[in-house]
Amino acid sequence: MAVSRPGASRISRRTVLRGIAASAAGAGIAAFASGCTGFATTGNSGLVFLSTQFRPVEEAERFRELLRTVYPAEVSYVTSEEGPFIGQVRTQHDANSVQFALLGGVHGDLAPLVDGYLAEADGLLGELGDLGIPPEYLDLAKLGTRRSWYVPWAQASYLLAADEDALGQLPPGVREDELSYDDLLDWAIAARRANGNRPRFGFPAGPAGLLHRFLQGYLYPSFTGGQITTFRSPEAVRAWEYLRELWANCVPSSTTYEMMQEALVAGEATIAWDHMARLVDAPRTQPGRWRLLPAPRGPRGLGYMAVVTGLGLPAQSNDRAGATDLIKALSTASAQVELLRANAFLPVVRAELPDDLEPALRMSAEAVDAQRAADDAILALPPVGLAEREGEVTKVFQDCFRSIVLGGANIRSTLDSQARVLQRLLDELRVPCWAPDPVTGARCEVA
Repeated sequence: MAVSRPGASRISRRTVLRGIAASAAGAGIAAFASGCTGFATTGNSGLVFLSTQFRPVEEAERFRELLRTVYPAEVSYVTSEEGPFIGQVRTQHDANSVQFALLGGVHGDLAPLVDGYLAEADGLLGELGDLGIPPEYLDLAKLGTRRSWYVPWAQASYLLAADEDALGQLPPGVREDELSYDDLLDWAIAARRANGNRPRFGFPAGPAGLLHRFLQGYLYPSFTGGQITTFRSPEAVRAWEYLRELWANCVPSSTTYEMMQEALVAGEATIAWDHMARLVDAPRTQPGRWRLLPAPRGPRGLGYMAVVTGLGLPAQSNDRAGATDLIKALSTASAQVELLRANAFLPVVRAELPDDLEPALRMSAEAVDAQRAADDAILALPPVGLAEREGEVTKVFQDCFRSIVLGGANIRSTLDSQARVLQRLLDELRVPCWAPDPVTGARCEVA
């Protein structure tokens, strides 16, 4: 999984690989599509690919064009939201009427299908050979078993962005690409003081922002080493104390931000954390003014969240040979570099970054590599196996933020109360934990 450059070794990849080309039409495909929320297609026939990825029209069209250049046969691309996706696969399988050949989704979309709905992928991975896919991603593809169930396809992550003015406000001796969380706090304070006591650091804490991913994949792993099993630990209390301090040095309008690139381009913030796809427009405008940086490290290490996507064969694929060929086509270095160009999703295979790659994408690749390759890196995943109920876990973290950071509530009592809400959900679903917590046992438990 290394994205390499001439004279350098790079391990880049990107996530959310959303979709593949073509449309579902004709009576059989139309009936199938009518059961999919967020249905989007192109073309009139061909191999049917069902995916949770690339649902936005512009992303889907760019990827469809890419598909036409890398695969000779026609593909009908059908998109679905995550919850209906799982239900559709199970329903068609149980009715012995599977109308699609290939599945695409993030790790958490595919994990619930391991109990009989996916074909094992060890043989296919063997045919693909050594593509340079990171070992931890190959391990994820085993879905807690001894066999592989999907082929890692692409990945994304979350990064820091800073403009040249903010870089000049770094505390003495601090390197922007080797920050600790204490360094980040000192930097936010220095930037505020240099700006007439007006904060310059921003978080995407608006209604559709991704601040909960910072809590789940960065703050908690870096301070506690876990996400769920350490939810109410003494280390978690310290993490929330830290976040209160950092928030006091955040742009007040962060509670309205949904994508930080807009605030950065407008000059409302000069330092920000967000999903890489929600930062990249800032360095695209003036690449010489910007840096994209790896996340800071905390007492337990450098926690980071990888959004890993994969390609899986349904257990009853109606065109296994065609789907296998399509996976092979999409696993080539050239196809994955074109996906990076088209939709800013990083390869999971070893691929040389072309000289003409735009600077914003190169900066993203290098920062993601730095996170993953850190000696003390702690890989975290979004919640796995919860399907449409993932939002309930998100709400627990959001409610903690609103109560503790915005409302000044007691940290210990808030965590104790929300831990009970979280445990009731996990008891109902009876799902194992996900990284960085130990992926063992039938039910994830809050300590």
